[in-house]
Formats: sequence, structure tokens, C-alpha cells
Amino acid sequence: MSPTLATSRRLAPAADRTLWQQRYTALREHSVRLARPLSPEDQCVQSMPDASPTKWHLAHTSWFFETLLLVPHGRAYRVFDERYGFLFNSYDEALGPRQPRAESGLLTRPSCDEVLAFRAHVDSAMQALIDSAEPAAWAELEPLLELGLQHEQQHQELLLTDVKHLLWQNPLRPLYAPLGDPALGGEPVHPRPLADDGGWVERPGGLARVGAPKAEGCAAFAFDNETPCHRVLVSSHRIASQPVSCGDYLRFMREGGYARPEFWLSDGWAMVQAQGWQRPLYWLGADGELAETPRLFTLHGVREVHVHEPVSHLSFYEAAAYAEWAGARLPTEFEWEAAANDGVLRGQGEVWEWTRSSYDPYPGFKPMTGAVTEYNGKFMVGQLVLRGGSCATPAGHARPSYRNFFAPAARWQFSGLRLAQDLS
Repeated sequence: MSPTLATSRRLAPAADRTLWQQRYTALREHSVRLARPLSPEDQCVQSMPDASPTKWHLAHTSWFFETLLLVPHGRAYRVFDERYGFLFNSYDEALGPRQPRAESGLLTRPSCDEVLAFRAHVDSAMQALIDSAEPAAWAELEPLLELGLQHEQQHQELLLTDVKHLLWQNPLRPLYAPLGDPALGGEPVHPRPLADDGGWVERPGGLARVGAPKAEGCAAFAFDNETPCHRVLVSSHRIASQPVSCGDYLRFMREGGYARPEFWLSDGWAMVQAQGWQRPLYWLGADGELAETPRLFTLHGVREVHVHEPVSHLSFYEAAAYAEWAGARLPTEFEWEAAANDGVLRGQGEVWEWTRSSYDPYPGFKPMTGAVTEYNGKFMVGQLVLRGGSCATPAGHARPSYRNFFAPAARWQFSGLRLAQDLS
């Protein structure tokens, strides 16, 4: 029942087991470090159905290792608490019933200390499993271990974006951590300013190779939704060399962008009316007013908007409306990936960039098999693709073929945009 991952590191079974143990430890400790600035009260609350409490993220990622690696493969492994399978399964129907995700905030028990004890129990057993697995078992375990670590990195990013949305609900506007906090490795969790005003890069039409290779022995990891690698026909176009800045977006706002239906998709305009959107999420201001120098809420406190930083926390609808106002469009995910592979895109990794592509399976797509078959394929409907990574994405986690996806109204991620135009 080994999963078919797109690619997976194939390390020598002896000395490199130590490297796996070190990587496992460092990554797991980082998740706990991200939670350290938060109180137990902070870690328990769920701010909306799409977000999860910090405590749940810490427990769910441990449930993954326990359920998919330790229970099937650990010698005489003792489950920490039989009830946790129900509490911390997220969406895997094949793995049994579960607490509804939208009600994760009701789990005041187990306590934060008990969740940390759960993590320690799992980590000790995982270190022993990595060390002692026989070569035949290791061949089956290694791709699952890689998937588990990549899965944990996804939840590290979600932990930060969920915490930001949670603290935003508090009228005190509390900060998560000061700039330079060791919990974040001294790095800010906010998009860095762009170097200049950018420009356009003209791209010829033709066949472009996209997706991740699925070859045995390939050193890079990829999720199943990035495969198979294939060729697509791309028309000639130009693509912006860098993402849209806050200064650019301010011009759209000052020209009444949120009050002019001609720029908006029908569903987007309905959302503007229903939700009263007047600015990006986390920007501060009175209704109907736009300050000369707007302020915004960040994980490090409230500060002025920097006009040269990439605009973030936009829905797909807002991104598409801005593009229409600017006389442009959003790139397709294939235009974006081909340009990224050629190294012509600047500002990558600051904000996730909305594309005009729906989240669909690639031709010949096959989901992972076994217990992890529900990882991606079941979500390929009603979502839009984002590319590039963000300031909250763990270092080394994103790549040009990485396909993130959210519903078009989602705003709580660090999501922005880059423009494209057709060439006649």
C-alpha cells in the first residue's frame, strides 16, 4: 500500500537515516516554535470555518505521522489516545469519522500541554522507526515520511495565516510577535518591498513544458497534483516582471474600483455588495473613506501601507477586477510556470499569485494510492490556482510547479497578483 508520490528522495539506508532524523526534528520543532508566542487561549480559538486553531494544527500533523506511519509500521507502537483519531482527522473519509472541521474551535480539551505531549510521544516513536526500519520497509516508509514533512510545512503556513485572521477579529489588534522574534527565525512575515516599478516581459507562443517529472530517482519532491509533466500550447503574451504593488492597487481604489461594477465578475460584484468590501483584507479605515496613507494590520502590529510592497490578502475577484481596470488580465497557471522556469519573474515568494486557471487535474493525472489517495484530487472543483509561494511559506517548500488552490472569495492568505496581456 505504498503511495505513488510524484517524486521522492531515495537516500542510502545507513548514514542518510541520520539526516532524515535531523530534518524531521528541525521541522517538527519549528511548528512548536511558531506556536510559542501564543497563549493557550489564542491556540484554542477558530476564527472562521476555513481556519483552524493553532492547537489543532499541532495535533493534526502529529495524527498524520501516527496514523499513516507509526500504526502500520511501528513495532509495538502504542497509540497515544484512541480518541484523537476522531478529533484530529481533517477530511480523510477512508480513515474514519471525525470532528467537523468547522467545529474545531470547540475542542477546548485536550489542553495545549496534552497536545505537546502527543507530539513528543509521536516524535520519539518516529525517530526510532526511522532508525530501525528494515531496508524493504524503508522503501515503503520513505515516501510517506517525505509527504508527512511536506504536509507539516503546509500547516506551518496555515498556522500563521489562521493566527493572523484570528488576531484581526480582536478589536485590540494584538500583534502575534515583534519583528525579529526568534519564533520566526528573525524574519518578518510580511511581503518585502519590490525593487522598482517593474515592467513587461514579452513571451513567444508555442509549446511549454509544465508540471513536475515523475521519474524514479529524481531528487525533487512534488505533490500528485503537479503531475504528470506535459506540454501545453501557450499563445504569445506579455507578463509583468513583478507582482502588483500596494501603490498600484491604491490607484485602483482611488479611482473608485470597489464602486464600479464594470470591472467585476458577476459573482465578485455580488460579493462586494454582500460583504461591503472597500479595501483589501487587513487594511484599516472608516467605511467609505480612504486615508492618504492607509494603515494595515500585520502579524507584527499595525503600521502604514508601504506603496512598494506587493499588495496581498486579495480575493480572486479583487485580483480580476484590478486586472480589468488596468487593461490587462491574470496569467494562466501555464504562462506563469513557463515564465518562472525561464527565470524572468521577479518578486516570487512574497505573495501567492492568483491565476485565471481553474484547479483541474492534468491530463493523465493519477492520485496517490492507499491511505493518502484523498490528499488532492477530491478538491479539484470550484477552486482557482495560485502560484509562487508567499512570505508565510516555509523556505524551500514552494517551486515553479507547485499548485496552491483556494475558492475565489478567499482573502485570508497572502494572495496577490501579477498581470498579463495578450499579444496580437
